Amino acid sequence: MVDCSNSTKIDPNINILEIIVTIPVTLFGGLFNATALWVFCCKMRKWTEARIYMINLAMADFTIVFTLPFITYFHHHEWPEDYFCKVVFIIHCINMPMSNSLITLIALDRYIAIKHPLKAKALRSPRKAATACLFLWLCCVPSAVIIVTTFPQSQKYCFYQSKGYPPSIHFYTFSFFFIPLLILIFCSIQIIRCLKEKQNASLWEEKLTRKALRVISVNMGTFIVCSLTFNLILLVRYGADAAEANCRVLDALNKAIVISALISHLNCCLDAICYYLVAKEFQEAASFLPCFHSVQYRSNSTQDSQL
Repeated sequence: MVDCSNSTKIDPNINILEIIVTIPVTLFGGLFNATALWVFCCKMRKWTEARIYMINLAMADFTIVFTLPFITYFHHHEWPEDYFCKVVFIIHCINMPMSNSLITLIALDRYIAIKHPLKAKALRSPRKAATACLFLWLCCVPSAVIIVTTFPQSQKYCFYQSKGYPPSIHFYTFSFFFIPLLILIFCSIQIIRCLKEKQNASLWEEKLTRKALRVISVNMGTFIVCSLTFNLILLVRYGADAAEANCRVLDALNKAIVISALISHLNCCLDAICYYLVAKEFQEAASFLPCFHSVQYRSNSTQDSQL
């Protein structure tokens, strides 16, 4: 494997871009997710599957919000790899697999509710949703530890991998990206087919299916925008290591990974759209907040016009 640890440096333009992206994402991501947790945990009375998924999604997004200032500081000061770096790295690596898995669960939940409504009572319940979320945490946390601890030792900079990526990255991308992506695509296609089959359904059923389609569309868009580019470039970087590409190519891929990672961090803000669309109880509980009044009014007006 080509050793580019001495020639690879962090581009100052990357540092500037990180600051431009990190500040608003940290502020708005922290605000949105704190508000979501407050509403879901304190202002709602009934425990539903959507409420449980949203609480866990907000908690996962907080892992990104917590680590972003540290990552920017590490890159700006060319922080060396140490134990503190690894701890922050582990916390950071929990977000994407957990977020992807939860978005997939939400899509699967919508699919069951629409495609198999008679079986929904047996397949869906708050307790089963909580069990599924606990299982995901038990999978994602150890996976993040394995990914970070198997990275090549003696990296020059924290969060800037100059010596390549371990084979365990294949397990990461396959288990927490490609499998959830296939499930998400399958659920979306099935829901669209179900909508076409119910063209002569009642207005209330059409309203519910349109709402479910919006949820699936937002989930799909968030998933693809925030995860696709990063995971593909990650695989290309691993292939470049295997092919022993020159340091210039590896340096370009390293920069692309950092930029695509910045894009993936947007999920902690975009998930706020899911908070509003997925749970009807969230809209009702949050309607008293000033920032939600105009959104609530526009949403109700649109639904009335469609009906």
